This record gives sequence, structure tokens and C-alpha cells, in this order.
Amino acid sequence: MIHNIALPPQTYGGDWIERLFLGQLPADAHPYFATIADLQVSAHLLIRRTGELVQFVPFDQRAWHAGRSTFQGRDNCNDFAIGIELEGSDLQPYTQKQYAQLIAVTCGLMQTYPEITSARICGHQQVAPGRKTDPGPAFDWSMYLQALEANKKELGG
Repeated sequence: MIHNIALPPQTYGGDWIERLFLGQLPADAHPYFATIADLQVSAHLLIRRTGELVQFVPFDQRAWHAGRSTFQGRDNCNDFAIGIELEGSDLQPYTQKQYAQLIAVTCGLMQTYPEITSARICGHQQVAPGRKTDPGPAFDWSMYLQALEANKKELGG
């Protein structure tokens, strides 16, 4: 499941995302942080705007990224989904380095977990419609899914 995050909103860089996922975000460091500092959230991966990859939770363990959610008739997506956060926001384009890293990570996950197919890859907005909007209209689904299919063909799949 693909998400986006920026802390404070539409601000990139720094260690605020990591601190949120580690339960160490100081509520007094920014007015917005006071509204989220007590959240207990995490993702499996974060892909920074530079393409840097940060892992928070092993893929075979549960992360807390989806909240109330349903996908293909199953509730509680945290129980079975891998959460990948892109440093970004709904309306700002993601970087080419982020897409390259996301494609590489997704291809590796698809090889390791054959039940992950292009049809089972989604955004947060698809599992929590009306509640979540990420990764938003700035995310290039067409390019991303075409790259996954091209890689699959290249590997003979």
C-alpha cells in the first residue's frame, strides 16, 4: 500500500517522520505536531525525496499504516499489507529517484511474496476512501504499473 507523508505538511527533509514512527515526535516542536504526536503509527518503509530508503518494520511483521481499511473484501489492512510511505504530498510531484526506488522495492517484494501482484497494489485512498487521499493525484500510477509489468516481462514472468 502506497502512502505519502511530510512533516510538517509539505515540508521535506529532517528526521520528523522517523521520530513520529518511533513514537518520539515532540508535540511542542511545531504547532501541527501537537495534533499528531500521540499517534501510534508506523510503516514498513519510507522512501525519501532523495530516493533514500528507511525501513521501520520487517516485512513479515505488522505495521500500523492503514487504520480503518478494507481491500478486496478484507478489513484491517494492517493485518496483511505492506506499507510504503513516500516523502511527499498529494499535489506535489514525486521525484524520479523515489519512483526508481519504489519500483525496485516493489519488484523485490513481488519476487519474495508471489501473492503480491499488480492487481493487489493500491494507495491508501483505495482502502480508506473518504478518509484518506494519499498518495494523491500527483502519483503517476500509469508509469509505476507499466514499469512493474516491464520488469516482470524482463524476468520472464
